[in-house]
Amino acid sequence: MPEVLLFHHVQGLTDGVRAFAADLQSGGHTVHTPDLFDGHTFESIEDGFAYLKSLDGEKMGRRVEAVTSGLPADLVYAGFSWGVPRAQLLTQTRPGARGALLYESCIPIVGEDAFGPWPEGVPVQVHGAKGDEFFQEDLPAAEELVKTLGSDLAELFVYPGEQHLFADRSLASYDEAAAKLLTQRSLDFLARLG
Repeated sequence: MPEVLLFHHVQGLTDGVRAFAADLQSGGHTVHTPDLFDGHTFESIEDGFAYLKSLDGEKMGRRVEAVTSGLPADLVYAGFSWGVPRAQLLTQTRPGARGALLYESCIPIVGEDAFGPWPEGVPVQVHGAKGDEFFQEDLPAAEELVKTLGSDLAELFVYPGEQHLFADRSLASYDEAAAKLLTQRSLDFLARLG
């Protein structure tokens, strides 16, 4: 069973992120949920970004390094929104990645914002809501990723609705129907990896 490293969103390691990790664990997977905010959670996206501005960017990089240093190389990297760049960076630069689950964000794989090329043979799923203003900014990158890798390796799922962080059941933005479908598709993805 694949081992998953799941990065939380900008509101922190909420009960909803923990519950999602538990859903993946119910499929027999080990899921690591590091808390990069030292226990802080935030009522809003804006409050989370304000907290981030108070942190040294290098310190956050060291926190991610500390998390991965004790884990195997053959992980599936996953992240929600703010956590996606961390998951995608590790997928693209840490040898051994088995796959990636990118929720509500996607970084381009070409151009100045890219982390480099996508590793050969590594599958990915990208999920987001159609009317989510944050995801709309990243949708072209997600579409390019799928086009570049092909449908055998890459899947893009766009859900009805406009809520950001719709899969976090501890937030007002939670969309139960979309979240259940996202969870099932994620479990199917992990099951295919063996």
